[in-house]
Amino acid sequence: MKKLLIFGGVIIALFIALAWITSYTQKQKAEGNPFGKEELHPATIDLLDDPNYKNIILPDELREALNNKETMTIYFYSSTCEFCKKTTPIIVPLAKEMGIDLKQFNLLEFDEGWNEYQIEATPTIVHFQNGKEVARIEGYYEEDVFRQWFEQIK
Repeated sequence: MKKLLIFGGVIIALFIALAWITSYTQKQKAEGNPFGKEELHPATIDLLDDPNYKNIILPDELREALNNKETMTIYFYSSTCEFCKKTTPIIVPLAKEMGIDLKQFNLLEFDEGWNEYQIEATPTIVHFQNGKEVARIEGYYEEDVFRQWFEQIK
């Protein structure tokens, strides 16, 4: 019985140590991130080094820009969305090629964006003109569909 308690205690200690190491490692990876948060979802941490996810806009920045009646195009995505992972490598280079400053809003990290911008699914791209929404495209499409949509908003 005594051996069983010792063995159980060692296993519990190992699980606690593993959980702490995982948490500590994630905090280190998230340090200095563009989201301004101490802790990030692991899927977001995985995207931090991806060059297609560098044009981040934070909720306060977006609100301020829209209140100032700016014109901008926002890509609402989630780090866990498989369709976003297929869409991003298409639209980021395409937007750059077409001279569109495509800002990226991570709904996994800032879930208030779902309600605030009436996002029903990811990926969603919204074009705002003078602070008001004028065009929206939702879902995954081939490059030619996104090209046509970007042409319409230029």
